[in-house]
Amino acid sequence: MSDHLFSLRLFVRVAHKGSFSAAGREMNVPQPTVSRVIAQLEDKIGALLLTRTTRAVTLTEAGHDFLARVEKILADLDEAEHAVRGNGELRGVLHIGLSSSFAQRMVVPHLSKFLAKHPGLRIEMIMDDTRQNFITDGVDLGFRFGVLGDSAAVARKIGQWQRVLVAAPSYLARSPALRVPADLAAHSVISGPSYIGQVWVFRRGGEVSSVRVSGQLSTTVNEVATAAAMAGLGLVSMSRAGCAQEIASGQLVEVLTGWDMGQVDLHAIFPAGRAAIPAARAFADFMAAELANVLATAP
Repeated sequence: MSDHLFSLRLFVRVAHKGSFSAAGREMNVPQPTVSRVIAQLEDKIGALLLTRTTRAVTLTEAGHDFLARVEKILADLDEAEHAVRGNGELRGVLHIGLSSSFAQRMVVPHLSKFLAKHPGLRIEMIMDDTRQNFITDGVDLGFRFGVLGDSAAVARKIGQWQRVLVAAPSYLARSPALRVPADLAAHSVISGPSYIGQVWVFRRGGEVSSVRVSGQLSTTVNEVATAAAMAGLGLVSMSRAGCAQEIASGQLVEVLTGWDMGQVDLHAIFPAGRAAIPAARAFADFMAAELANVLATAP
Protein backbone atom coordinates (compact mmCIF):
# COMPACT_ATOMS: atom_id res chain seq x y z
CA MET A 1 0.00 0.00 0.00
CA SER A 2 1.39 3.41 -0.94
CA ASP A 3 2.14 5.89 1.83
CA HIS A 4 -0.57 8.25 0.60
CA LEU A 5 -3.19 5.52 0.34
CA PHE A 6 -2.26 4.32 3.81
CA SER A 7 -2.61 7.84 5.19
CA LEU A 8 -6.09 8.15 3.66
CA ARG A 9 -7.23 4.86 5.17
CA LEU A 10 -5.76 5.85 8.51
CA PHE A 11 -7.53 9.22 8.37
CA VAL A 12 -10.86 7.46 7.77
CA ARG A 13 -10.37 5.25 10.82
CA VAL A 14 -9.36 8.20 13.02
CA ALA A 15 -12.43 10.12 11.82
CA HIS A 16 -14.74 7.24 12.70
CA LYS A 17 -13.09 6.23 15.96
CA GLY A 18 -12.59 9.79 17.19
CA SER A 19 -9.24 8.73 18.56
CA PHE A 20 -5.68 8.39 17.30
CA SER A 21 -4.94 5.52 19.67
CA ALA A 22 -8.10 3.56 18.80
CA ALA A 23 -7.42 3.91 15.08
CA GLY A 24 -3.82 2.88 15.66
CA ARG A 25 -4.86 -0.26 17.51
CA GLU A 26 -7.22 -1.20 14.72
CA MET A 27 -4.59 -0.75 12.02
CA ASN A 28 -1.68 -1.99 14.16
CA VAL A 29 0.10 1.37 14.11
CA PRO A 30 1.61 3.13 17.18
CA GLN A 31 -0.28 6.22 18.31
CA PRO A 32 2.65 8.60 17.68
CA THR A 33 2.86 7.31 14.10
CA VAL A 34 -0.86 7.94 13.61
CA SER A 35 -0.47 11.53 14.79
CA ARG A 36 2.51 12.07 12.52
CA VAL A 37 0.83 10.56 9.45
CA ILE A 38 -2.32 12.64 9.91
CA ALA A 39 -0.27 15.83 10.43
CA GLN A 40 1.65 15.10 7.22
CA LEU A 41 -1.62 14.53 5.36
CA GLU A 42 -2.98 17.85 6.57
CA ASP A 43 0.24 19.58 5.53
CA LYS A 44 0.05 17.99 2.09
CA ILE A 45 -3.52 19.10 1.34
CA GLY A 46 -3.15 22.43 3.15
CA ALA A 47 -6.16 22.13 5.45
CA LEU A 48 -6.89 21.21 9.04
CA LEU A 49 -8.98 18.02 8.95
CA LEU A 50 -9.22 17.19 12.64
CA THR A 51 -9.60 19.19 15.82
CA ARG A 52 -7.61 17.72 18.70
CA THR A 53 -8.65 18.15 22.32
CA THR A 54 -7.77 16.25 25.48
CA ARG A 55 -11.13 14.49 25.29
CA ALA A 56 -11.72 13.72 21.62
CA VAL A 57 -10.65 14.10 18.04
CA THR A 58 -13.39 15.60 15.86
CA LEU A 59 -13.71 16.49 12.20
CA THR A 60 -13.47 20.08 11.05
CA GLU A 61 -15.83 21.31 8.32
CA ALA A 62 -13.09 20.62 5.79
CA GLY A 63 -12.58 17.22 7.39
CA HIS A 64 -16.22 16.26 6.92
CA ASP A 65 -16.06 17.13 3.23
CA PHE A 66 -12.72 15.37 2.78
CA LEU A 67 -13.99 12.23 4.56
CA ALA A 68 -17.03 11.92 2.28
CA ARG A 69 -14.86 12.20 -0.83
CA VAL A 70 -12.12 9.89 0.43
CA GLU A 71 -14.53 7.16 1.49
CA LYS A 72 -16.05 7.11 -2.00
CA ILE A 73 -12.60 6.88 -3.57
CA LEU A 74 -11.53 4.07 -1.25
CA ALA A 75 -14.79 2.18 -1.85
CA ASP A 76 -14.29 2.48 -5.62
CA LEU A 77 -10.70 1.28 -5.24
CA ASP A 78 -11.78 -1.70 -3.13
CA GLU A 79 -14.42 -2.53 -5.73
CA ALA A 80 -11.86 -2.34 -8.54
CA GLU A 81 -9.38 -4.57 -6.72
CA HIS A 82 -12.12 -7.06 -5.91
CA ALA A 83 -13.23 -7.19 -9.56
CA VAL A 84 -9.70 -7.57 -10.91
CA ARG A 85 -8.89 -10.45 -8.55
CA GLY A 86 -11.77 -12.29 -10.17
CA ASN A 87 -11.86 -15.09 -7.59
CA GLY A 88 -14.44 -13.43 -5.34
CA GLU A 89 -12.06 -13.36 -2.37
CA LEU A 90 -12.51 -10.41 -0.03
CA ARG A 91 -9.79 -8.64 1.92
CA GLY A 92 -9.44 -5.90 4.51
CA VAL A 93 -11.68 -5.17 7.48
CA LEU A 94 -15.48 -5.26 7.57
CA HIS A 95 -17.10 -3.31 10.42
CA ILE A 96 -20.55 -4.68 11.29
CA GLY A 97 -22.99 -3.01 13.67
CA LEU A 98 -25.53 -5.34 15.29
CA SER A 99 -27.18 -6.32 18.55
CA SER A 100 -25.44 -8.77 20.84
CA SER A 101 -28.41 -11.15 20.69
CA PHE A 102 -28.49 -11.25 16.89
CA ALA A 103 -24.72 -11.70 16.80
CA GLN A 104 -24.79 -14.65 19.21
CA ARG A 105 -27.85 -16.40 17.86
CA MET A 106 -27.87 -15.77 14.13
CA VAL A 107 -24.48 -14.51 12.93
CA VAL A 108 -21.77 -16.37 14.84
CA PRO A 109 -23.16 -19.85 14.04
CA HIS A 110 -22.73 -19.09 10.31
CA LEU A 111 -19.56 -17.01 10.46
CA SER A 112 -16.96 -19.74 9.98
CA LYS A 113 -18.52 -20.67 6.64
CA PHE A 114 -18.12 -17.10 5.35
CA LEU A 115 -14.63 -16.50 6.74
CA ALA A 116 -13.37 -19.80 5.32
CA LYS A 117 -14.10 -18.43 1.84
CA HIS A 118 -12.28 -15.16 2.57
CA PRO A 119 -9.12 -15.82 4.63
CA GLY A 120 -7.85 -12.32 3.86
CA LEU A 121 -10.88 -10.66 5.46
CA ARG A 122 -11.18 -9.60 9.10
CA ILE A 123 -14.56 -8.83 10.67
CA GLU A 124 -15.01 -6.38 13.54
CA MET A 125 -18.39 -6.59 15.26
CA ILE A 126 -19.60 -3.41 16.92
CA MET A 127 -22.29 -4.77 19.22
CA ASP A 128 -24.91 -2.59 20.82
CA ASP A 129 -28.59 -3.37 21.42
CA THR A 130 -29.32 0.30 20.84
CA ARG A 131 -28.82 1.58 17.31
CA GLN A 132 -25.31 2.42 16.22
CA ASN A 133 -24.32 5.73 14.71
CA PHE A 134 -22.90 4.63 11.38
CA ILE A 135 -20.71 7.70 11.04
CA THR A 136 -19.09 7.88 14.48
CA ASP A 137 -18.84 4.10 14.88
CA GLY A 138 -17.43 3.57 11.39
CA VAL A 139 -19.97 0.89 10.50
CA ASP A 140 -19.83 -0.57 6.98
CA LEU A 141 -22.91 -2.76 7.42
CA GLY A 142 -25.60 -2.81 10.06
CA PHE A 143 -28.40 -5.22 10.92
CA ARG A 144 -31.58 -3.83 12.45
CA PHE A 145 -34.88 -5.36 13.50
CA GLY A 146 -38.25 -3.65 13.43
CA VAL A 147 -39.51 -0.47 11.86
CA LEU A 148 -36.73 1.73 10.50
CA GLY A 149 -36.59 5.40 11.41
CA ASP A 150 -36.14 8.17 8.89
CA SER A 151 -32.66 7.88 7.47
CA ALA A 152 -30.71 8.50 4.30
CA ALA A 153 -29.05 5.12 4.73
CA VAL A 154 -29.78 2.37 2.23
CA ALA A 155 -31.82 -0.49 3.67
CA ARG A 156 -32.41 -3.99 2.31
CA LYS A 157 -34.91 -6.37 3.89
CA ILE A 158 -33.25 -9.77 4.36
CA GLY A 159 -35.56 -11.60 6.77
CA GLN A 160 -38.90 -11.63 8.55
CA TRP A 161 -39.97 -13.52 11.67
CA GLN A 162 -43.24 -13.96 13.47
CA ARG A 163 -43.46 -12.00 16.70
CA VAL A 164 -44.33 -14.25 19.64
CA LEU A 165 -45.20 -13.88 23.31
CA VAL A 166 -43.47 -16.26 25.74
CA ALA A 167 -42.99 -16.91 29.45
CA ALA A 168 -41.39 -19.47 31.73
CA PRO A 169 -43.55 -22.39 32.95
CA SER A 170 -42.86 -21.23 36.53
CA TYR A 171 -44.34 -17.78 35.81
CA LEU A 172 -47.42 -19.22 34.09
CA ALA A 173 -48.00 -21.69 36.93
CA ARG A 174 -48.37 -18.94 39.54
CA SER A 175 -50.08 -16.29 37.39
CA PRO A 176 -53.69 -15.69 36.34
CA ALA A 177 -54.99 -17.58 33.30
CA LEU A 178 -53.95 -16.12 29.95
CA ARG A 179 -56.56 -17.07 27.35
CA VAL A 180 -57.18 -13.81 25.47
CA PRO A 181 -55.10 -10.63 25.01
CA ALA A 182 -57.25 -8.70 27.50
CA ASP A 183 -55.91 -11.02 30.23
CA LEU A 184 -52.51 -9.31 29.85
CA ALA A 185 -53.81 -6.50 32.05
CA ALA A 186 -53.20 -8.80 35.03
CA HIS A 187 -49.68 -9.80 33.91
CA SER A 188 -46.18 -8.34 34.04
CA VAL A 189 -44.41 -7.71 30.74
CA ILE A 190 -40.62 -7.53 30.38
CA SER A 191 -39.53 -5.26 27.56
CA GLY A 192 -37.49 -2.31 26.40
CA PRO A 193 -38.32 1.09 27.88
CA SER A 194 -40.18 2.14 24.74
CA TYR A 195 -42.69 -0.70 25.13
CA ILE A 196 -43.77 -0.11 28.70
CA GLY A 197 -47.17 1.55 28.68
CA GLN A 198 -47.64 0.96 24.97
CA VAL A 199 -50.65 -0.66 23.38
CA TRP A 200 -50.08 -4.06 21.75
CA VAL A 201 -52.39 -5.20 18.98
CA PHE A 202 -53.42 -8.83 18.47
CA ARG A 203 -55.40 -10.24 15.54
CA ARG A 204 -57.32 -13.48 15.10
CA GLY A 205 -59.24 -13.84 11.89
CA GLY A 206 -61.26 -10.64 11.61
CA GLU A 207 -61.05 -9.94 15.34
CA VAL A 208 -58.70 -7.26 16.67
CA SER A 209 -57.79 -6.88 20.35
CA SER A 210 -55.68 -4.05 21.78
CA VAL A 211 -54.20 -4.06 25.27
CA ARG A 212 -51.94 -1.68 27.17
CA VAL A 213 -49.02 -3.59 28.70
CA SER A 214 -47.08 -2.84 31.86
CA GLY A 215 -44.45 -4.43 34.04
CA GLN A 216 -41.79 -3.94 36.69
CA LEU A 217 -38.74 -4.64 34.52
CA SER A 218 -37.43 -3.14 31.31
CA THR A 219 -34.08 -3.59 29.57
CA THR A 220 -32.36 -2.48 26.39
CA VAL A 221 -30.56 -5.83 26.02
CA ASN A 222 -32.47 -8.67 24.36
CA GLU A 223 -30.52 -11.44 26.05
CA VAL A 224 -31.29 -9.95 29.46
CA ALA A 225 -35.00 -9.86 28.62
CA THR A 226 -34.84 -13.53 27.61
CA ALA A 227 -32.96 -14.46 30.79
CA ALA A 228 -35.45 -12.52 32.90
CA ALA A 229 -38.35 -14.35 31.29
CA MET A 230 -36.66 -17.71 31.96
CA ALA A 231 -36.23 -16.63 35.58
CA GLY A 232 -40.00 -16.23 35.83
CA LEU A 233 -40.09 -12.44 36.00
CA GLY A 234 -42.79 -12.03 33.37
CA LEU A 235 -43.79 -12.28 29.73
CA VAL A 236 -41.60 -11.15 26.88
CA SER A 237 -42.39 -10.52 23.23
CA MET A 238 -39.74 -10.92 20.53
CA SER A 239 -39.12 -12.49 17.16
CA ARG A 240 -39.44 -16.27 17.07
CA ALA A 241 -35.77 -16.43 16.06
CA GLY A 242 -34.86 -14.61 19.24
CA CYS A 243 -36.17 -17.35 21.52
CA ALA A 244 -36.39 -20.46 19.31
CA GLN A 245 -33.79 -22.33 21.37
CA GLU A 246 -35.61 -21.67 24.65
CA ILE A 247 -39.00 -22.67 23.19
CA ALA A 248 -37.51 -25.90 21.83
CA SER A 249 -35.98 -26.75 25.22
CA GLY A 250 -39.15 -25.95 27.15
CA GLN A 251 -37.53 -23.14 29.13
CA LEU A 252 -40.03 -20.75 27.59
CA VAL A 253 -43.59 -21.46 26.50
CA GLU A 254 -45.42 -19.62 23.74
CA VAL A 255 -48.77 -18.18 24.87
CA LEU A 256 -51.79 -16.76 23.04
CA THR A 257 -50.77 -18.93 20.12
CA GLY A 258 -54.02 -18.39 18.26
CA TRP A 259 -53.41 -14.65 18.06
CA ASP A 260 -51.21 -12.89 15.50
CA MET A 261 -48.82 -10.25 16.87
CA GLY A 262 -47.43 -9.36 13.45
CA GLN A 263 -44.03 -9.76 11.85
CA VAL A 264 -40.59 -8.48 12.79
CA ASP A 265 -38.50 -7.43 9.79
CA LEU A 266 -34.71 -7.61 9.62
CA HIS A 267 -32.87 -5.13 7.41
CA ALA A 268 -29.28 -4.88 6.27
CA ILE A 269 -28.30 -1.20 6.42
CA PHE A 270 -25.58 0.46 4.36
CA PRO A 271 -24.29 3.92 5.34
CA ALA A 272 -25.51 6.89 3.38
CA GLY A 273 -23.18 9.07 1.36
CA ARG A 274 -20.80 6.39 0.11
CA ALA A 275 -20.86 3.21 -1.89
CA ALA A 276 -21.12 -0.01 0.09
CA ILE A 277 -17.80 -1.82 0.17
CA PRO A 278 -17.72 -5.25 -1.54
CA ALA A 279 -17.38 -7.10 1.77
CA ALA A 280 -20.52 -5.41 3.15
CA ARG A 281 -22.60 -6.35 0.12
CA ALA A 282 -21.21 -9.89 0.11
CA PHE A 283 -21.92 -10.46 3.81
CA ALA A 284 -25.47 -9.09 3.48
CA ASP A 285 -26.06 -11.52 0.59
CA PHE A 286 -24.56 -14.36 2.61
CA MET A 287 -26.70 -13.70 5.70
CA ALA A 288 -29.85 -13.32 3.58
CA ALA A 289 -29.24 -16.79 2.11
CA GLU A 290 -28.38 -18.37 5.46
CA LEU A 291 -31.39 -16.88 7.21
CA ALA A 292 -33.66 -17.98 4.36
CA ASN A 293 -32.52 -21.53 5.06
CA VAL A 294 -33.21 -21.06 8.78
CA LEU A 295 -36.70 -19.74 8.08
CA ALA A 296 -37.41 -22.56 5.65
CA THR A 297 -36.67 -25.18 8.32
CA ALA A 298 -38.21 -23.33 11.29
CA PRO A 299 -41.27 -24.89 12.95
